[in-house]
Amino acid sequence: MQRSVHKKPAQIYPFKEADERLFDLFKNHDFGDFPHSDRHQLVEFYQILMNHQLTDNVTRLIQFRDIAIKHFIDSLMVDRLTELYFPLLDIGTGPGFPGIPLKIVHPGQKIILAEGVKRRVEFLKSVREQMKISELQIVGRNVDGQFQLPVKGAITRAVEDVSTTLERVLGCLEVGGRVFLMKGPNVDGELKAAKNGKIMRDFKLCEDHAYNLPKTPHKRRLLVFERR
Repeated sequence: MQRSVHKKPAQIYPFKEADERLFDLFKNHDFGDFPHSDRHQLVEFYQILMNHQLTDNVTRLIQFRDIAIKHFIDSLMVDRLTELYFPLLDIGTGPGFPGIPLKIVHPGQKIILAEGVKRRVEFLKSVREQMKISELQIVGRNVDGQFQLPVKGAITRAVEDVSTTLERVLGCLEVGGRVFLMKGPNVDGELKAAKNGKIMRDFKLCEDHAYNLPKTPHKRRLLVFERR
């Protein structure tokens, strides 16, 4: 598989300027009530992410506005649409999305970041250390049917089909636990395939939210499945 092009940020804003820019963007995209202390942590994460991006490719987004909307707001929207279940497993978290923004707004809850790419695992560990985040477990492996760390919730914004993701969590998700799938708008075909497949013996669809990232044209779909 061909690796994505390593894009380096042309500018990394200092903390005060980044904080002011994030405040304005959040205000203009219906996140004006977001707590200042949580926003400061997102700014800290932004700086760590972009400084790391200078030497190692961990994200395709390098413009501040894109990071604020397509990484931060995209991650945080889930918390507005549904009730999350903890401990929460973030499957294929990459550089920490949606897991780290969700951890910032749920500091007392346990979140597990699972990532199979070693260099990203090392990045996540450095984020945890630099930001002094507790109750954040980092697992350096892919999630599959043999993954047995017990959790009550699992979330991902990976691009694989619905059925494959549901099969991945069969070994770790408790009965009554929930899977939160952050999908694009064109998910009906794979959702239909899942409903017609054997996987629905173990799951039921309990929520289906179609929405836009606030005041943007970016359409999203949040599917929530419950383990039978």
